Amino acid sequence: MKNFRRIEIRPADPDDLMAIATVLVTTWRATFRGIISDAYLDAMTVEDQAIGHARRMRVPGSFLIVAADLSEGRVIGFANHGRARGMPLAFDRELYELYILPQYHSAGIGSALVRTVAAHCHQTGASSLFAWVLAENPNRAFYERMGARAIGEGRVGVGGERLVQVAYRWDDLAALSGVGGRAA
Repeated sequence: MKNFRRIEIRPADPDDLMAIATVLVTTWRATFRGIISDAYLDAMTVEDQAIGHARRMRVPGSFLIVAADLSEGRVIGFANHGRARGMPLAFDRELYELYILPQYHSAGIGSALVRTVAAHCHQTGASSLFAWVLAENPNRAFYERMGARAIGEGRVGVGGERLVQVAYRWDDLAALSGVGGRAA
C-alpha cells in the first residue's frame, strides 16, 4: 500500500470536471474490461463524461466530492450522491458513483470518500445510504468491508447488455461517518 499523505477531500467545483471525467473513463476501462464490452469502454470519452457530470452538479440535492492528491496536484478520485432513484421510500440517499484511479487503490481514499458522503447524508437528516454495484465488479468486497450489507439484486443496461447489479445498504450513517467518535 502506498502512503499518500497529502490527500484532500473537498466539494467538487466546475474546474474539476475534466479530471473527474478522466478518473471515470480510466477507472471503467481498468475495472470493467471483460465485464462490459470493449467497444463500449473504448468509445467512452472524457468530454462526454465531463458534460454529464456538469449536468449532475446542477441537480438540486446532489453532492459531488473529489479526492485530490496535493503532492501531484490532481484529482485522483470522486464520489457523488443524491436522492435515491427508483427505490422504495425507505431509502433516503444513493451513492451514485465512487471511483478512484487504480494506482491509488488500497490507500484508504475510497473509505475517506464514503465516510464523507455518509457524514453529509447524516448532517442532512438521512437515515440510510445505498449503492448499486455490478455483481462482477472485482472491487465489490470494498462495500462489505465498509459495513454495507447486500439487500437485493437488479439489472442495468450498459453497452447493449443487461448486467446484474447488487444493492448495498448502510443503515447507521453516524457510525459509517465516524460522527460521535464511532467509526465503521
